[in-house]
Amino acid sequence: MTLFDLTGKVAIITGSSRGIGRAIAERLAEHGANVAISSRKPGPCEEVAAGINKARNRKAAIAVPANISSKDELQNLVNETNREFGKVDIVVCNAASNPHFGSMSTISDEAFRKVMDNNVLANHWLIQMVLPQMLERKDGAVIIVSSIGGLRGSPVIGTYNVSKAADFQLARNLAVEHGPSNVRFNCIAPGLIKTDFAKALWDNPEILKRSTQNSPLRRIGEPDEIAGAAVFLASKAGSFLTGQAIVIDGGVTIT
Repeated sequence: MTLFDLTGKVAIITGSSRGIGRAIAERLAEHGANVAISSRKPGPCEEVAAGINKARNRKAAIAVPANISSKDELQNLVNETNREFGKVDIVVCNAASNPHFGSMSTISDEAFRKVMDNNVLANHWLIQMVLPQMLERKDGAVIIVSSIGGLRGSPVIGTYNVSKAADFQLARNLAVEHGPSNVRFNCIAPGLIKTDFAKALWDNPEILKRSTQNSPLRRIGEPDEIAGAAVFLASKAGSFLTGQAIVIDGGVTIT
């Protein structure tokens, strides 16, 4: 476990009450990290934290609800994590929004701004909040959950894809700025994963068939199939990787 050992590390994971975020939080904790579980609703956060604490037989998780659209709530998330665990070593920017399913030509200004604010600006805020302590320790790992959408065009989730492309560049820029201080920034770019967030893309049999028919693995992914990459990026195993995007899509983008 040495390469992947996260004992003594502390991680914040946004959007971690379900789906990919929950899987990442559970796997980080399994490898020794203390984790802050966060999403908008307190109940689901507390449920996930309680499950992790029971599985680890210690206080390895706390629940700190936060809406990523609120800078004050994100700051409270950081403050509470620092208060409980003393520091933040790892940040996983997983929470995102996609309020519009359809052509970019029909999206309202309000919806466009919401996508960009929640999927890019909120990540920037949270990173700014934890960065000073990482720079002081000359150690830190930031993981942004982007999407293969950031590599492709789409007739139905175009604005979302624009925001996810921006996340790739956010990681690259920050990696250049803060690499000399040993703070690393990377993205995970999942393909279609069976989560509630992506339900519109897999719940419809016709859309699902189109999405998987040219995939080498001929299926969509499960949340836990993304979590291992986060463990890798957060641990010693990923210590020489920065400014990159790891695509986990069952091979969709190679066909």
